[in-house]
Amino acid sequence: MTEIWLALMIGNSRLHWAEFSGETLLKTWHSAHGILPERSSYSLYFASVVPAQTRLLLNHFPQAQEITLDNVPLKNLYPTLGIDRALAVWGAGEKYGFPCLVIDGGTALTFSAVAGDRRFMGGAILPGLSLQFRTLSQGTAKLPKVDFPETLPTRWAMNTEGAIASGILHTVLAGVEHFIQDWRQQFPTRAIILTGGDGEWLKQNLQRHNLSFFYEPELIFLALQSIKNHV
Repeated sequence: MTEIWLALMIGNSRLHWAEFSGETLLKTWHSAHGILPERSSYSLYFASVVPAQTRLLLNHFPQAQEITLDNVPLKNLYPTLGIDRALAVWGAGEKYGFPCLVIDGGTALTFSAVAGDRRFMGGAILPGLSLQFRTLSQGTAKLPKVDFPETLPTRWAMNTEGAIASGILHTVLAGVEHFIQDWRQQFPTRAIILTGGDGEWLKQNLQRHNLSFFYEPELIFLALQSIKNHV
C-alpha cells in the first residue's frame, strides 16, 4: 500500500504544507503560524526557519522528522544558511540540473546559486516585496501604508502612494535582472528557477524583458520529497 505522508516548511510568515502519496504530490496548502492540523498517523517531515514554531510543532507532533542542513547533500554550506535556501537549490538542481540559480520571492527575497559539482556558490538576501511595503510606512512619520499592487505601476508617479509602489517594484525588478544577467555571463544556458509567494508576480513582470527562467511554486516540496527518501 502506498504511503501517505506530509511535508511542511515553516516559513517566516506562514506554514507551507503538502500531502504526498508515495512520490506523488497530492495537494498543498498554507496556514498561519500556530495553526496545526489534528494529530494523525501520517509521517511528517519538516524544515523550519522559525525556532519557536519548531518547538510548537514538536510538542504537537513529537514523531515529526526535522530536515536540517546536515541532511542536504550539497557542499560548502555555511552554518547560518537558511534551510529554506539550501532546500530550494537542492530541489532545483535535482529537477533542472546543476548548476542552477534560485530566486525565491518570499518574506525575504533571496538569490541562491549552486555549481555543477553541487557546491553552494552563495547568494544574496533583501526584504521581500510585501515586507518593503510594510516597513516603509512603519518606519516613517507621514508615508502611508500602500498595498502591493497587482500590476506594475508607472515609473514616474504623480502621487505618494504611486511613488512608493514605483520605487519598490521597479528597483527590485532592476536588481533581479542584474543578478540574472550576472548569472547568464557565467552560465549562459543553465537554469534559473523562480519560486515563493511572490514568484508569480516576478514571473509575470520579468517575462516582459524576454528573460528565460522556470517557475516552480512547489520547489521546496520537491526538495523535501527527495531528501525524505535518504533520512
